[in-house]
Amino acid sequence: MSLLNLLAAVSIFLSGFSYASLHDHFKKPVKDGQEHKIRNVDFIYMINLDQRPEKFQQSVDQLAKYNIVPFRFSAVNGWELSIEAINDVGLKYRKGMTPLLATAFKIEDEGRSTHEIMSVYGRTYFCHCMAPGTIGCALSHLSVLQDAWESGYETIWVMEDDIEVLMDPETISKLIDELDAVVGKKRWDVFFTDQDIRGSQGYIPAYGSAERPDMDCSNRARFCKKFTEKKEITQNLRKISARFGAHSMIIRRSGIKKLLEFAKSHSIFLPYDMDNYLRYDLNRYCSTFDIVTNLVGGLSDNGSPNYKMK
Repeated sequence: MSLLNLLAAVSIFLSGFSYASLHDHFKKPVKDGQEHKIRNVDFIYMINLDQRPEKFQQSVDQLAKYNIVPFRFSAVNGWELSIEAINDVGLKYRKGMTPLLATAFKIEDEGRSTHEIMSVYGRTYFCHCMAPGTIGCALSHLSVLQDAWESGYETIWVMEDDIEVLMDPETISKLIDELDAVVGKKRWDVFFTDQDIRGSQGYIPAYGSAERPDMDCSNRARFCKKFTEKKEITQNLRKISARFGAHSMIIRRSGIKKLLEFAKSHSIFLPYDMDNYLRYDLNRYCSTFDIVTNLVGGLSDNGSPNYKMK
């Protein structure tokens, strides 16, 4: 064995002992003992940074009109994560992975992001230009899923704090009835409460899927054509593949399990909304109209801690 290969092998061996698991960085919520539910939904979460109380208030005020009170989940603030934590939760580059242009947060660089083609075995990488705020967002969603799983919920509603309520959310309960009747209670995993994420110029469709180095990237069509499929199954429901946004999702227990399994076995590499459709057996649906959707132009702290600039 050459010295280079020996060093690579040692790096891989040592990396297995130098990192905590992704699960170790999940945040455990402190429940308030209240019921946060609607018909067909066992528990309602809303993810909100402690530094953004105004966003939470704006969202809950809209839901209060319909007597809906979500549980506020104190989000993981990625900008406050230690460099060690960031390197714990990300993807470790291993032999056999596809080297992609990626972002690393190296201790020797004091945690500043650096961009390079993946090359160092055992080093933690994220997709190109991934920011700490986006890592914190992914950890927040996964923490919610872990809590829901441990709590035994069968169906949850997970929202971010930049929503716009366009219709009575009771419509969601009715569409769950319809999904159960048409698809089957055990044959759907995720239901989005809008038809797509909105931008200033209209909807922003996802025409493909971003690559991961730990999945077969040799057939590029696997990351595009397969994920553009959309199929209306009723006037109100559509089966979907790729899409952006995780601002309002109904998730069945089967979906909770699949999303957690994928994250724990693959680690964080892509933003949460892009990573969650790479579990190929995740059955995803959406409404053909908008009920609760994203607030266009809403404030975001994913790319930078904008709350500090207020």
